[in-house]
Amino acid sequence: MGDLRLDEALDQQTSLSELQEFCQKCNRCGLRQGACNVVFGEGNPRAKLVFVGEGPGAEEDRIGRPFVGAAGKLLDRIFAAGGWTRDEIYIANVVKCRPPGNRPPRRTEIESCLPLLQKQIELIAPRVIVAMGASAAKTLLNDPSLSITKERGRWHKVGRCMLMPTFHPAALLRDPRKKKPVWKDIQQVMAFYEGLQAAEGERQP
Repeated sequence: MGDLRLDEALDQQTSLSELQEFCQKCNRCGLRQGACNVVFGEGNPRAKLVFVGEGPGAEEDRIGRPFVGAAGKLLDRIFAAGGWTRDEIYIANVVKCRPPGNRPPRRTEIESCLPLLQKQIELIAPRVIVAMGASAAKTLLNDPSLSITKERGRWHKVGRCMLMPTFHPAALLRDPRKKKPVWKDIQQVMAFYEGLQAAEGERQP
């Protein structure tokens, strides 16, 4: 499928359910051939806060849901600390199919899946995005040389969204010392998100 044809096809997807059905048929890269499921994403289709990770792991691929393994359990604790539930926010990944052996997705695979993620974000129309890990931050900020260690904790404006890079939950499992800086990042997100909610509340009649 050429990029022009893909753009035309994506223009016809007017809801997340339509886009999810479209993604189920995607074979733009080789990842789909080795994956059990397309892990589209889940949560509030009108969420103001979206978390984006790298890609599905073995458990996610088996079940077809994002962040249900060990890193997902830690992410749930982060959500709870922030006062959020999975029903309130939205969770997605840079690639929707599991790379073999949980290896990082290749650049060509990311580029193949990126238009689908961009359309997904467009349909949700969030105000805040948390990019979890280097792959998500590099992709969403279009900066292949980005260092997640240097950029985490710094706000970036992407379109109408504010984006916060932070470490991936899996990195926290490997190195618990990263939990403290991630909590600082999440506190910034909490404050910004609460400010959005307060402003929207003031605009209600």
